[in-house]
Amino acid sequence: MIYTGGLDHDYSLTDWIKVIWHGLPVDLSVAAYLTIIPLLLVIFAIWCNRCHVKTIWRIYNGIVALLLALIFVGDSALYPFWGYKLDASIFFYLSSPVEAFASISPWLTIAGFALVIFLAWIIYRFLSGALKPFDEPFAPILMRWPVTLFFLLLIAPLLLAIRGGLRESTMNVGYAYFSQDQYLNHSAVNPAFSLFSSISKSDDFASLYEYFDEDGRSELFEGLFNTGDCGTPKLLKTERPNILILVLEGFGSELIGTLGGREGVTPCLDSLVTEGIFFSNCYAGSFRTNRGMVCLMNGHPGLPVTSIMKIPAKSSKLPSISGKLVEQSYSASFMYGGDINFTNMKSWLLSHGYSKLTSDIDFSVSERKSNAWGVNDDITFKRLLSELKDNRDSLWHVGMLSLSSHEPFEVPYDKFDDKILNSFAYTDSCMGALVQGLKESNVWDDLLLIIVSDHGFCYSRDGFLHTPRVHHIPLLWLGGAIAEPRTVTELMNQSDIAATLLGQMGIDHSDFLFSRNVLSDCYEYPFAFYTFTNGFCMIDSTGTTIFDDNAGKTIFVEGDGNELRLNRGKAILQTLYDDLDSR
Repeated sequence: MIYTGGLDHDYSLTDWIKVIWHGLPVDLSVAAYLTIIPLLLVIFAIWCNRCHVKTIWRIYNGIVALLLALIFVGDSALYPFWGYKLDASIFFYLSSPVEAFASISPWLTIAGFALVIFLAWIIYRFLSGALKPFDEPFAPILMRWPVTLFFLLLIAPLLLAIRGGLRESTMNVGYAYFSQDQYLNHSAVNPAFSLFSSISKSDDFASLYEYFDEDGRSELFEGLFNTGDCGTPKLLKTERPNILILVLEGFGSELIGTLGGREGVTPCLDSLVTEGIFFSNCYAGSFRTNRGMVCLMNGHPGLPVTSIMKIPAKSSKLPSISGKLVEQSYSASFMYGGDINFTNMKSWLLSHGYSKLTSDIDFSVSERKSNAWGVNDDITFKRLLSELKDNRDSLWHVGMLSLSSHEPFEVPYDKFDDKILNSFAYTDSCMGALVQGLKESNVWDDLLLIIVSDHGFCYSRDGFLHTPRVHHIPLLWLGGAIAEPRTVTELMNQSDIAATLLGQMGIDHSDFLFSRNVLSDCYEYPFAFYTFTNGFCMIDSTGTTIFDDNAGKTIFVEGDGNELRLNRGKAILQTLYDDLDSR
């Protein structure tokens, strides 16, 4: 922070302490990674020739010292130019070292290398201090067993530190995030962890799914994502309602009567569709929560082999509903009853303007243990209702992700013997109670409540798991801000919610390149597109095409026009990865 401009900001001592404190878990994880090999060497040295161990130790210390020095100096030098932590993209630049160093003065380059050598020497000397015990004579054989056992037991806490604790989420960059100020978040992140974490997730995205040359891709893709607002009917009473986006975990059409699924599982949701704006042909963009949330909030279609949420350097550059609302003076908060660090969700939320995050740690220990994933929905929904009633912000947006309709499907409810049906019915009842509570409060009149799912759910388990019926999800707009109920039947993606909502509010959404205002007259080619593991589905008025890239062939076709649908789907997928590579 001292080198990269922290002193130029008006940060308090508390801010500096928070950076250190919140970055500590990531630092400990890195330290634990680096300690595993020395610990094994110590155990080996108790029983074997120490000269060989000392040689290996010195080599290891030298490599670690040089790597850490290079990483920390490189991160400090590049951050003022990049604006994000050192990651795997550095190797792209190092593949052309002349160009990489062309914009850096020779003296700065020399000073940087000198600093690397100096820091490497300091680190090496510090690590070498641990070699002294190897100069001591061997302990008696009877003493070696308890000492060996002691060091073996140390492996467990090291693995725990590497993992990041016993919670559902494993250690990730988001553990260090704590502020709306991205500079403070970045300062808290250990650059070594950032680099090696990104390496594990990195790909040459532009080289993935290259089906066409650029002219062919462009011709097929043109006109598919028209982002205009021409002729959009006004379905809201006000352009500035308070907005609650309620994301129901795994709610897919198979368990929703109004979408052609099983009757009686979601009576509350089914009864509400006639009270608001019901989008009857909405399809989830992907198959996991971390991917579906990006589809929903960032207006970005899902990707088959990549979770953008797990790549902060990419996800933070996407536009978002929350970011647009914050620009319009909305406050933004998010509630989830589980571990909000899971799959980097915390860093993703903070980077898109959510200033208040409520998660499992904000509930009592007993409440946190009410479900294997965290806090059950009846508890979080009641908490949400209470907070909304007490909200005094003039304009607010709140996002909430439910939790209980997820494996192991254990809930405090007894409507169905089938655990899956029972858990979905339970969440539906919690949602119904929330809506009723909102109707009876002063919140309702100015409220736009958007009820949607993060992804679908395959209940029947017969046949292919990614058929359209599995990805078909509910989308319902409710609240006093609705002018009148109606049903919208156009095919659409979950990622189209962003442009459709912002279009109703008169907010520019041209930077949402893959989100369409489905209420606009410009929406001339309705289609739905979703991805699954290494494949995609394309649905339009002519039929459905499902393509498996692993097999290199179409695995399901319904209707005419398969070749054009297939090529358009390929063009969309290729464009998505080209766009991701450019961010």
